[in-house]
Amino acid sequence: MSDDYLVRIGKLIRDARQHRGWTQTQLAEALGTSQSAVNRIERGNQNISLEMIARIGEALDSEIVSLGYAGPMHLRVVGGRRLSGAIDVKTSKNACVALLCASLLNKGRTVLRRVARIEEVYRLLEVLNSIGVRTRWVNDGVDLELVPPAELEMGAIDAEAAVRTRSIIMFLGPLLHRMDHFKLPYAGGCDLGTRTIEPHMIALRRFGLDIAATEGQYHAQVDRSVRPDRPIVLTERGDTVTENALLAAARHDGVTVIRNASSNYMVQDLCFFLEALGVKVEGIGTTTLTVHGVPNIDVDVDYSPSEDPVEAMSLLAAAVVTESELTVRRVPIEFLEIELAVLEEMGLDHDRSPEYCADNGRTRLVDLTVRPSKLEAPIDKIHPMPFPGLNIDNVPFFAAIAATAQGKTLIHDWVYDNRAIYLTDLNRLGGRLQLLDPHRVLVEGPTRWRAAEMMCPPALRPAVVVLLAMMAAEGTSVLRNVYVINRGYEDLAERLNSIGAQIEIFRDI
Repeated sequence: MSDDYLVRIGKLIRDARQHRGWTQTQLAEALGTSQSAVNRIERGNQNISLEMIARIGEALDSEIVSLGYAGPMHLRVVGGRRLSGAIDVKTSKNACVALLCASLLNKGRTVLRRVARIEEVYRLLEVLNSIGVRTRWVNDGVDLELVPPAELEMGAIDAEAAVRTRSIIMFLGPLLHRMDHFKLPYAGGCDLGTRTIEPHMIALRRFGLDIAATEGQYHAQVDRSVRPDRPIVLTERGDTVTENALLAAARHDGVTVIRNASSNYMVQDLCFFLEALGVKVEGIGTTTLTVHGVPNIDVDVDYSPSEDPVEAMSLLAAAVVTESELTVRRVPIEFLEIELAVLEEMGLDHDRSPEYCADNGRTRLVDLTVRPSKLEAPIDKIHPMPFPGLNIDNVPFFAAIAATAQGKTLIHDWVYDNRAIYLTDLNRLGGRLQLLDPHRVLVEGPTRWRAAEMMCPPALRPAVVVLLAMMAAEGTSVLRNVYVINRGYEDLAERLNSIGAQIEIFRDI
């Protein structure tokens, strides 16, 4: 193995270790070797066998090298190119995964229109197939049909697929109506630090669900005598917590009031879908939802989820960071108004079309045209709030945007334990980001982006932010192991290429 390859492999191992949050000593302990040996490997100063590379990859849960099968996907980005033209926003990833879980409420056939073909959806389909749900792509692979079995086969659940998605947690609400006891693998998904499921449990206990977590599984037991006899107050105004409570209430024989509920876009789409199933939901778009449950749901339903406001924000950020004029079509404006208000204060030049209706008949859409702008850092810090505040998932995009602006911007990502740390990966591309603590980053701009080769951050939105910065950087960059991006975006590289980017997909030999 040549010295050059040893150095490159060493850098990949170092990046994977750092993204895992491990020290060299921790990796050494996992491998049964010394810290000094790990140090030599990472510096490219030690010969390393394929067996050792495989062991390191297993320890770090990262494919360093793959042999004999299609390995991890990487992106080669030729940056410094201007984007132009128009691009449509795809349907919401978070709405689609919630609706896949909600299909378990229905004994009839469910058809979801224009479902996002992303890894998160594929993992959920693998889980659904494993427990007996028949799924197929119809209408030239655009729409998705789901038909549940009379009895779910929970003992055959695909645990490997389940642990790769946090969305599996939303099986709890529907399943508690279908069986008295069942097991689910622990929820996985992005590496965003410790996230307790206790808010879910507090809500679902009111429907008789009791959970014991042992040996990598949730052991669920349902007491049919327990019913919510007063309003359920969510201890966290979270999206998935609200969705789980809605899914439990949908087949509860009675009226359930949910307070401190999220009114975010995916929750509204779920409410619209429940109405299509015959469940009456009052208060959609507010923090108090009143659900009139239907104990037996057996209907053939056809539903179109709305567009994804976070993908819309991604595309707007791409235009801003690359100093391009771009039209982003089918933007769900209700869920981007705060972000646009902040960008306007920073100096963004943009136009918006008159509003029109999404295919679900309820969500308001516009077309946005963004032009190159001289941005100034905002006076106030950028921080998320539950809807209608600035969307939690949109905060990372402001790191790249703030890096193009004149001045210093404070970003306070208070929700997740680790995500702000991943934003400092932009420093590898020429950014000037200072981590003040695990939740606050100070961004100084403007930035002269430079090309680099690096490992993809293990969190979805920071990973896309790094890709956008690479698109702005003169020269050729490489972003390795982009599975996390494919979890949330359909054909993102190809779609960005359609508006002027130059991104090549490749895999290791």
